[in-house]
Amino acid sequence: MTGPHRPQPTTVPQPFGGLPAFSIPAGVAPAFWWVSCHGGSGVTTLAHAIGAGGAEAGTYWPAPQPPALARVVLVARTHHYGLTRAQLAGRQWASAQVPEGVEVLGLVQVADAPGKPPRPLRELARLVAGGFPRLWEIPWIEDLRLGAPPPTDHPAFRQLGLDLFHIASGGNRHA
Repeated sequence: MTGPHRPQPTTVPQPFGGLPAFSIPAGVAPAFWWVSCHGGSGVTTLAHAIGAGGAEAGTYWPAPQPPALARVVLVARTHHYGLTRAQLAGRQWASAQVPEGVEVLGLVQVADAPGKPPRPLRELARLVAGGFPRLWEIPWIEDLRLGAPPPTDHPAFRQLGLDLFHIASGGNRHA
C-alpha cells in the first residue's frame, strides 16, 4: 500500500501483544477503517465487497489527529489464532490502550472453514464477540477460495454493508 494510507508507526502502547498504531495523514477521513486482527483475516475481500466508505488500515489502529474520530471495524477469522487475536485487540481497546479518538464499531468474524465450527471454537467466538458493540458473521464462501470475486449480493455482505452505511451516515443500527 502506498500514498496517504500507508501505515506509519507511532508510540501508542501495545499491551497484551496488541496491534500497533499509525498516524492518519491530514485530510484522510474515511467513514470507517477496516482493521485486521491478523494477516489473512479477509479485510481486503470485505473492503472490495462492501465498499460503504471504508478504508483498509492493515493490522494497525488508525490514530486520528484530535479532535477527529477514527471509526474501526475489526476483522478476524474464526480459527483459534484469529479469535485470540481479536480478543487481544478487544482487550487493548477496552483498556484504552488505543489511539485517542478510536471508536470501535464492532467485530466481523469470517468463517475459516466450511461447516459448523467445533464446539470449543464456537464457545471462544461467542466469548470474544461479547467484548464488542456489534458482531457480524461472514460464512464460508467456497467461490472465494476458488478465486471468484467477492459476491456483493451475498446476504451476509449485504447486511454488513447496510449496517455500516447506516452507522456511517449517523444511525446506530445494531446487527
